[in-house]
Amino acid sequence: MNESTTPITTTTAVVESSNPVAEMGFGHFIKNTDFVGQGLFVILVVMSLLSWSLIITKGVGLIMRQRRSKIFLNLFWNATSLEAVQHEITTHGVSEPFAHLTSHAMHAQAHHARYGAAKLEEAGSAQDFLTRTIKKVLDEETMRLESGLAVLATIGATAPFVGLFGTVWGVYHALLAIGATGAGTLDKVAGPVGEALVMTGVGLAVAIPAVMGYNWLTRSNRVWGARLDAFAFELFTFLSTGQTLKTHANVHPLKTTTTAGN
Repeated sequence: MNESTTPITTTTAVVESSNPVAEMGFGHFIKNTDFVGQGLFVILVVMSLLSWSLIITKGVGLIMRQRRSKIFLNLFWNATSLEAVQHEITTHGVSEPFAHLTSHAMHAQAHHARYGAAKLEEAGSAQDFLTRTIKKVLDEETMRLESGLAVLATIGATAPFVGLFGTVWGVYHALLAIGATGAGTLDKVAGPVGEALVMTGVGLAVAIPAVMGYNWLTRSNRVWGARLDAFAFELFTFLSTGQTLKTHANVHPLKTTTTAGN
């Protein structure tokens, strides 16, 4: 008996179906989340733009301040008289802290010499008047240097928690949607939860530059504050005694005789 063997062919049906993983992504999460998730994302974007604008603005200001201060200090310690310093300040203005401090200190000394004699009890001694003026200018410069740092510190401290809250909110709604459909398999859970977890990454991406910028600017301001304090002491000593504490060979003591008549 001849048995005809019919070959059994196995056909694999290729089902063209959309890949749910390909449809997932952070953009998909933002598009399908509610107003709370979208609002948190907008807050993180605003925080990032604000922190980067502060870092760039204050960083450029720091570089310009270093350049201008170097030029002014070189001119101040090598000037022939206070009149030359005053002329330089009048001509180019006070665009950096050292020139600002010098201008106010010289004005305070001249003001006390002109009007302090009439009201000695109110004005106090010339050194006291000069000390108060220098301290006031130092406080103003410190506040100006530290402006905006509180914003960076706040962004660095709160951005991770804003992102984490967005993640929790997204995971909560993703689980609610999965529970409503009854599809609790791993492939159904991993996509929505993974989308929501990106919010934590966004929060960290906003916070890390803010923290690094805050630390960099804080250290730079501390160095500038120390240099400004040292210069203020030198300036006070010179304006009070007519002698400087500088001992460098390339520094020529300023002459105060030209300002005696002020």
